[in-house]
Amino acid sequence: MNRILIKNAKLVNEGEQYFADVLIKGAFIEKIEKQGISMPADTVIDAEGAFILPGAIDDQVHFREPGLTHKADIYTESRAAVAGGITTFMEMPNTLPPATTLSLLEEKYQRAAQVSAANYSFYMGATAHNLEEILRVNDREICGVKIFMGSSTGDMLVEDPKAIEAIFSQCGSLIATHCEDDHIIAENAKRYKAEFGEAIPVKYHPLIRSEAACYASSSFAVDMAKKFGTRLHVLHISTAKELELFSNALPLMQKKITAEACIHHLWFNDSDYDKLGSLIKWNPAIKTKTDSNAILQAIVDNKIDVIATDHAPHTLEEKARNYFQCPSGGPLIQHSYLTMYELFTQGKISLEKIVEKMAHHVAMLFEIDRRGFIREGYYADLTILNPGIYTKVIKDELYSKCKWSPFEGHTFPAQITHTIVSGNLVYANHTIQSEKVGMRLVFNR
Repeated sequence: MNRILIKNAKLVNEGEQYFADVLIKGAFIEKIEKQGISMPADTVIDAEGAFILPGAIDDQVHFREPGLTHKADIYTESRAAVAGGITTFMEMPNTLPPATTLSLLEEKYQRAAQVSAANYSFYMGATAHNLEEILRVNDREICGVKIFMGSSTGDMLVEDPKAIEAIFSQCGSLIATHCEDDHIIAENAKRYKAEFGEAIPVKYHPLIRSEAACYASSSFAVDMAKKFGTRLHVLHISTAKELELFSNALPLMQKKITAEACIHHLWFNDSDYDKLGSLIKWNPAIKTKTDSNAILQAIVDNKIDVIATDHAPHTLEEKARNYFQCPSGGPLIQHSYLTMYELFTQGKISLEKIVEKMAHHVAMLFEIDRRGFIREGYYADLTILNPGIYTKVIKDELYSKCKWSPFEGHTFPAQITHTIVSGNLVYANHTIQSEKVGMRLVFNR
């Protein structure tokens, strides 16, 4: 078996930082030794001055395949992921056609097996009419079931309380929710449309997709989960008010209700709309600096359990449309670890907490088999981050198919130099080294 030896790095793992060598054999970490390893290896990486982090696990991405591949696909976006130190992704079902049957879901797995540079799993999509299909899901084979309780179209928008109750009461799988109340949003949009017509300035987006819309839907989901004992994971918290719905009274593995924060809700705020406009139009909307600060503090305080991206590419032509025709979402996955590292350099969060929220907790929350930690016998999913080299975000170095980033022109105070996926050196020094090596996740449920 191929062996990779990483020497002289500082590991950030399980609440500690320490110097050690790491020996990888095949897909797994064979040995971790603080005193150094002198065994022969096919590839030796001298990581002096750098950190070894567990590869990040992104529990919310939109890679757009099938049906929307003019803006992204599994091949291109998985390459963007590994270039950013993300070794594993969980992809959403709102593609064309949407992944709302087991056969359509399996087609996505087959495609990822052919092209993905990162490890992968896919959510089953819920509709108001596919409960029988949801109940056929094998929990060891998929990450969870996704319900769009707002901000979707057609059959994937599930807003009938009876349909939601049926899913919450009968589904034994982890349910991940997008929570926004479309009725509140529609009333807000009507008011601003009366003032501005179709050309609503994007800075009003957080007032249209408002705090009230988020809280009404999130609180309803939490109430349903408490009523039926459902395993609920609420995605992309965007308001300080929603934080009252979550608790840090219990350790992660005893929680039935968990929450996720996303990079854009931590990095940007409503003052950035004047400069970046629709490039930072997301659903739920980026809101105030007070909201952003509260969400980051909730991560530190363990009210919020994981950090993800909601990586959701669109073309620049699509993003240039007027308010109602401009789609929400944007590419983030290539710079998510670097974004959090910069927040660390600002004294806002520790490296240990970043690793906990982007790797350890995701693996624990979803019960992923032998990933998310730097441990002997675990899969070798590793990221080397060097704080001695800076990264300026430029178009020519973007791997995402849409070829733009809201971070363009920004310089991050570190660089992802190497990414190892399931024991394969996939990314090194700005270059994809090997492809199609990602593995399908297995869940210990």
